[in-house]
Amino acid sequence: MELITNVTEYEKLAKERLPKMVYDYYASGAEDQWTLKENREAFSRILFRPRVLIDVSRIDMATNILGFSISMPIMIAPSAMQKMAHPDGELATARAAASAGTIMTLSSWSTSSVEEVNSVGPGIRFFQLYVYKDRNIVRQLVKRAEMAGFKAIALTVDTPILGRREADIKNRFALPPHLVLKNFQALDLGTMDKTNDSGLASYVAGQVDRTLSWKDVKWLQTITSLPILVKGIVTAEDTRLAIEYGAAGIIVSNHGARQLDYVPATISCLEEVVREAKGRLPVFLDGGVRRGTDVFKALALGASGVFIGRPVLFSLAVDGEAGVRKVLQMLRDELELTMALSGCTSLREITRAHVITDSDRIGRSRL
Repeated sequence: MELITNVTEYEKLAKERLPKMVYDYYASGAEDQWTLKENREAFSRILFRPRVLIDVSRIDMATNILGFSISMPIMIAPSAMQKMAHPDGELATARAAASAGTIMTLSSWSTSSVEEVNSVGPGIRFFQLYVYKDRNIVRQLVKRAEMAGFKAIALTVDTPILGRREADIKNRFALPPHLVLKNFQALDLGTMDKTNDSGLASYVAGQVDRTLSWKDVKWLQTITSLPILVKGIVTAEDTRLAIEYGAAGIIVSNHGARQLDYVPATISCLEEVVREAKGRLPVFLDGGVRRGTDVFKALALGASGVFIGRPVLFSLAVDGEAGVRKVLQMLRDELELTMALSGCTSLREITRAHVITDSDRIGRSRL
């Protein structure tokens, strides 16, 4: 196999290997896919202000997330149905994350159950939650995640209804017949019917609770002692409410550009959220991270860490667990290089002064 030198190269290889329906499901965004492109392009408009003549012979990338020590501020975002990419699916991803010393978030819609993922061995894992109309299902699921050793709940709040993903409609997307949504198998909610459009959109319309509101963040706190991260916030107003309702952290996310098109890139929303949070809770980012330079930029703008999604799926499709390990290692190496060349020896030395953004340039042109 040709030598893979960066994370993006896995996507082209995955496209060659995966069935069209599966590749399109993983790769596509909503509607015109403007936000999908912007999630990447916004990173390219942020430039560095590197400092020199600093001893960078030792670089420490370790950090602490919700009290858990991890090797680097790069974690794995929840991505559904990973056995469509590789027979080992989420189990391979869990092993790769554990061997890299970082956090994996398991999707509610995983093709491996919380118990199966726990059985691969020790590791720090978060559980991503969709709230179903039947709240007993939610109670059971949260309890099972807790029992299986998951350390936090990442509550997805930007999906009361599924975004319009036109590739899925064209392909009449449905979970392949040999797979089930493992966490829901015993509840007879593990299969997805083929429909005239997207089977997933129909499934969401039938199961996911559109009435979900801030008071449900409080309700979740009554059914679990796990910290609750609110995933899908992009504004200062919602940041204020997340703090008010007791969230343990915020994940600035636009669902990989798969929900509302023409929302800004997450990296463009990050500073607004960080400013409003004022250090009262950690702020994380997902969406568009493909390089160690992207990770550095997010940290410079105030993120406590980033989550990666599609790079995991594509590397999993190409090379299973080894692919996911390689993606994590490449991002780690690139972050280390960026820190060294910017004059930072630890994460806390990465500051806002190390980057220049569009808004800085506008500000300067006004002076």
